[in-house]
Parts: sequence; C-alpha cells; structure tokens
Amino acid sequence: MSDLKICVMGSGGCGKSCITIQFIQGTFVQRYDPTIEDSYRKHLEVDQKVRVLDILDTAGQQEYSAMRDSYMRTGDGFVFVFDLTDPSSLVDALEMHEQLQRSKDRDDVPVVLVGNKCDLVSERAISKEECLESAKKMGQYCKYVEASAKENVNITTIFETVVKLVDGYEIDEMNGVSDDEEEVVKVQDKNSQTLKKKKIRMPKMKLNSKAQCSLL
Repeated sequence: MSDLKICVMGSGGCGKSCITIQFIQGTFVQRYDPTIEDSYRKHLEVDQKVRVLDILDTAGQQEYSAMRDSYMRTGDGFVFVFDLTDPSSLVDALEMHEQLQRSKDRDDVPVVLVGNKCDLVSERAISKEECLESAKKMGQYCKYVEASAKENVNITTIFETVVKLVDGYEIDEMNGVSDDEEEVVKVQDKNSQTLKKKKIRMPKMKLNSKAQCSLL
C-alpha cells in the first residue's frame, strides 16, 4: 500500500470539513465550526489497489492563508471545494489554485474541483457551464465533481477521482508525456460538448444517482 497526501482546500463555510467528515465517518455535521487544521487517515480501494489517504482538512479563513504554502508544497493531490450557492467561493478556489501553481512551480497539478451543496437546487448561483470552464482553467489534471455533503452524493467519488488523477500524473511523468500530445475527451454535460485536452488516463466511474449532481 502506498500513502497519498490529499489536501482539502477552499474558503470558509464552503463545506470542506463536512465533505471530509462525511467521507471519513459517514455523518453530516450541521454546526459550522471553522477549521484551523484537521488530519485524517483512511484506506480506499481504487482500481483493485488499496491506498492509504492522509487527508488534511485546511483552514479557509483569510487569516490562515500564510499556512497554505506548506500544505501545497507537500501535497500529492488537492480537492478544491466551493459552494454552488456562493459565487465568491469559486473565485476563492481559483485564486488558491493559482497559489498552488506558484508553490509547486508548475501549471499542472492533480486537482478535483468540487461544487458542494448541489442538493440546494433552487439556491444555486453558479451554472454548470461556468464550473466546467473553471475546471478547464485549472489544467489537464483537473476534474469537476458536483457533490452534496449533506445528502452524501459523490463524496467517495471525489477521493477516488483525486487518486486516479495522481496516478495518471505520475505515470505521465515517468513516461515523459509532452505538452503537445493531445487526445479528444468528451465532457459529460447536456450538450455532449467535445473538448481537446492533453493526454490523461481517467477510467470511467459509476456515479451516485441521488440528487441532481454529477461528475464531469
């Protein structure tokens, strides 16, 4: 078994801790208690291989922003969470991703962008198209997942996806995949839009059918 360090990041109140605790304990925490730093450890089987995930649930408040560089330098994969009912939280996630690129000194880092609270359909303030475009800006090793910590929708999928992205990144690093190698990847949205993206290995995964949420 090999260990992976996964950092869960995002602005305060977007649901980082709720997603993490739902994944670790299978429970939803109603009360908001701002996190400074919590760490968890869990075994997860992905592609018939058991992985040990060291999950760091990080602070979202601005006063702790100086701590992020240390998380970013040591992390293998990253989960950037934003609140689908709060557009400013997506802006924060994009800014944190830029900080990640500077800390890692490279553009492409394994990232899952998570739109949380997809169960609040009537309160949604960010379109799926905008979410997909934001994920595209984060590079070839980014996938977008819509989730609900409250309803336990796509929570395990988030962490399965980040493991697959880390594995794909490491394989491409070993094989020396160049920037000009491309393949056509279909984005699973309503328009079946086809985008050109750099080479990446992402097997298809079954999705939780609860609520109107999806992996894209």
